[in-house]
Amino acid sequence: MTPNALLRLQPAPAGEPADPPLRGELRYGLEFARLVCDPTFLRPGRLADVPPVLLVPGLMAGDTSLAVLRGWLRRRGSRTSSAEIRLNVDCAERAVGRLEVRLRKLAERTGRRVVVIGQSRGGELSRVLAVRNPDFVSTLVMLGSPVLEPLSVGRAVLCALRSVARLGDTGVPGMLSMQCADGECCAAFREDLQEPLTPDVRAVAIYSRSDGIVSWQACLDPCARQVEVESSHTGMSVNLAVYRVLAEILEEEPAWSL
Repeated sequence: MTPNALLRLQPAPAGEPADPPLRGELRYGLEFARLVCDPTFLRPGRLADVPPVLLVPGLMAGDTSLAVLRGWLRRRGSRTSSAEIRLNVDCAERAVGRLEVRLRKLAERTGRRVVVIGQSRGGELSRVLAVRNPDFVSTLVMLGSPVLEPLSVGRAVLCALRSVARLGDTGVPGMLSMQCADGECCAAFREDLQEPLTPDVRAVAIYSRSDGIVSWQACLDPCARQVEVESSHTGMSVNLAVYRVLAEILEEEPAWSL
């Protein structure tokens, strides 16, 4: 992949539209309304044996984007940790390095392996985190994360990435740059993103065919259980169907982590 890859749209798989329809992302408000009207979301029932959870936000989003999910997890009894990301636009290798500190602290505080949930680019970071730290990660959940081809996204997202990369190229701190595409700074990250997960790390890839931001095919991690939902891309953190899948995953966790 060359730096110019950030300047063009990756070819879509045969038979699929060249660009995901952004209008589908207008569903976010409706998805959120359905979620908060569901009694199992408001009162999920506190459980005794629930795993700690590390939450990693998506591209150009911060920890606040996962506040609804974090509140639900805490009502269920999970001890949660944010990624301490205000805006997810940093070099991937630097971002994973900071996440490793958060992961290890949470595992040490709770005395058990952690469930890591990442949305979009956060899922890519989370996958590399799990590859490098299998002793600290029990389950990896990727929400609309194009781990097979990170640049298989819509034109609007590529334009945003190009703008961020230009800032990074000028030396603005905390920004990815064109060098992240094929330079040395993220070489290890790119390699580890393609590495298989160890058998004792359970992985789940949640995707939507009506995703308006990323190509859903790029989310089909072969190392993961693949679960399809009807959701917008940005709405995966507030989608009722996603929460039902997450509840199932977390309820299975005690048996899985034995």
